[in-house]
Amino acid sequence: MSISCDGASNLRCLVTGANGFIGTALVKYLRQRGMSVRGAVRQLPDCPGDWIKIEGLTSNTDWRPALSGCDVVIHTAGRAHVMKRQPIDSLAQFRVVNVDGTLALARQALEAGVRRFVFISSIGVNGPSSVLGPYTEQDLPEPQAYYAQSKLEAEMALQALVSGRDMELVIVRPPLVYSAHAPGNFSRLLKLVSLGIPLPFARVKNLRSIISLENLLDFLYCSVVHPSAANQLFLVADGHDLSIAELIEYLAEGMGRRVLMLPVSPALMKYAAKTLGVYSQYQQLCGDLQIDIGKARTVLGWQPPVAASTALRESASGYLDHRK
Repeated sequence: MSISCDGASNLRCLVTGANGFIGTALVKYLRQRGMSVRGAVRQLPDCPGDWIKIEGLTSNTDWRPALSGCDVVIHTAGRAHVMKRQPIDSLAQFRVVNVDGTLALARQALEAGVRRFVFISSIGVNGPSSVLGPYTEQDLPEPQAYYAQSKLEAEMALQALVSGRDMELVIVRPPLVYSAHAPGNFSRLLKLVSLGIPLPFARVKNLRSIISLENLLDFLYCSVVHPSAANQLFLVADGHDLSIAELIEYLAEGMGRRVLMLPVSPALMKYAAKTLGVYSQYQQLCGDLQIDIGKARTVLGWQPPVAASTALRESASGYLDHRK
């Protein structure tokens, strides 16, 4: 039986990784939308709610208590890329969590009668840069990083598992997800802008798709309740691509600051990044990565509810408020 929008308030949803960056916000958002939400966490939080402790995400994890009575699973948990991690056997390590652990959860969800499984993958599955134009769902996957490779393998394993079965699968590939408390490169960028130091991006003319946490939460809700989301893959983003210089300008506006942009040669920055061993970080900031969200708009009628310019300004102001 397919999920329907009319019955959204009667759904019980399991969110894995419910104390992570996306999971924490998602639990709160779904509850505000009237859903009954159970959060799977490694450490039980000191707040009321339906929580269940899960020791890890492997092929041996017992999800049966967490899945009991659930209609939907949104799988946000996983092993993400960690900077400076040793590359030895790292693909195998990613597979243990992102492939084997995910498949074990999905198998048990199928046995428990879960009706829809929403899997948060990564735009890295498509590749590190969109040199031939914006990525679409029809493009052949070209993952370059171990993390993205493991996400692609998980997608394929899930599709094989649900083929011909009653449980519906929705795969979502977001790009960089940002907010005032986002981790990783965006957090470092917020810090740089807050310092007010000159930044060398005036000559960088790249275009990147990103997505605010608010827009991603809204899309995940749509992925849960919309009948047409069943057994579909979606690429999602804010719908407005930005250069690194434009992104920084919006952040600076949100902080009430002015940032001097220096006209440094992109070729020089690329050389320096390779020399210092931080080329992947440079590429994530200064490379092109565009996403066509036409399928989400056409199939689901989805539009990002918050403009990128607004979300970036609010993220920046929220970052300053958090530091006070």
